[in-house]
Amino acid sequence: MAARAGAGAGGDDDIPLLDDLMPWSVRPLRTGRPWVTAPDTASLKARWARLVRAEGAERERLFGPTRSRGPRTPVAALPGQSTSTARFARESGPCPEPVRILHGPFDEQWLIPDHRLIDAARPELWRVADGHQLFAVEHGYVPQDAGPALSVTTLLPDGHSPAGRPGRIRPLYRRPGGLEPNLAPGLLGLLRARHGDAVTAESVLAWIVTAARHSPAGCVVPLPADTARWWAGVELGRELLRLQLRGARGGERPRLPGGRRPYVRAAVPAAPGTMEYDPDDEALLLGTGRISPVPAGAWEFRVGGVRMLELWFERRASADGADGLEAIRPRDWPREWTSELLELITVLALLTELRPRQQALADGPQLATGDLRTAGVLPVAATARRPASVLVHQEEGPDGQFALL
Repeated sequence: MAARAGAGAGGDDDIPLLDDLMPWSVRPLRTGRPWVTAPDTASLKARWARLVRAEGAERERLFGPTRSRGPRTPVAALPGQSTSTARFARESGPCPEPVRILHGPFDEQWLIPDHRLIDAARPELWRVADGHQLFAVEHGYVPQDAGPALSVTTLLPDGHSPAGRPGRIRPLYRRPGGLEPNLAPGLLGLLRARHGDAVTAESVLAWIVTAARHSPAGCVVPLPADTARWWAGVELGRELLRLQLRGARGGERPRLPGGRRPYVRAAVPAAPGTMEYDPDDEALLLGTGRISPVPAGAWEFRVGGVRMLELWFERRASADGADGLEAIRPRDWPREWTSELLELITVLALLTELRPRQQALADGPQLATGDLRTAGVLPVAATARRPASVLVHQEEGPDGQFALL
């Protein structure tokens, strides 16, 4: 616990750490080879086809071996995936169906879900990823960062940090089916005693999304002592979640009011080389393409000091410098990317508009870490920081053997 005594740097000494409120966390995924993720599925399938056609030294080179993975590394299957567990050197079949992931904050991409290709896939995350799960992803601490401290997704997140300072991935539930909230034991009871029996794990997450902020010791979350502010923050947090989840699980997709919605005014060219912003006309320029209106708040939306729209574009714009399988990508700009860009602009604009409401809820009486200690919520038991045992069926180990866990 001594390492957490510094949570107060910058005046946050008595504010609980997210690490204590949601104690089970997982490190970001480490793919080991960038070609296993892409903004489109066709590129991934073409990369796989090119790889399995290659033989011997050429397959080895294209694979990109690391200390953790090579074409002959024995690897168990990913939980919930039916990919082969034979050594990849013998692979000749079709590409596994790519899965949608969150590649860093606000960038939805695709991943080949084959454990043989991923250095550190974090199987414990795959075991609890289902239709009930929500993942909170911390954004690594960067001094003077005014952006959000975390984001939330229904997709499997890879935890990539734009600024190179990875945070942690925190599932809301420790077991499939929305069972056993990943909250400090006793926290729900404490909050219900103060704010009413309607407090749930998802309302706690909604408050966290509203109130979380950066600190040198990690993400901190002020907990309000007054009930009116708690429920105002939960209501706002639910709106923030709705925007970030982008209509997942039957929710409403984010939309700006009529007259403020971004439209394509000039078609995006086949190979837009640059992205620029015209603040006078509120226009986003992609080569000769033009999208407007784009609010300045969407253009300036940053995480870890990095503009999200620029980063999104850079990951799709050009294959310059790419080598091997990573160089296999769309020749022309897909129409689907333009649709995704319009939605991202909408999400970032709406999130920016809600920031004043978040800031207005920052001040007021709080439950301090001392209050949580008195209630027995802190310190958190070591067992709450470890994954639950959720093996409900046999998982296939290397070369078709069953894993013994």
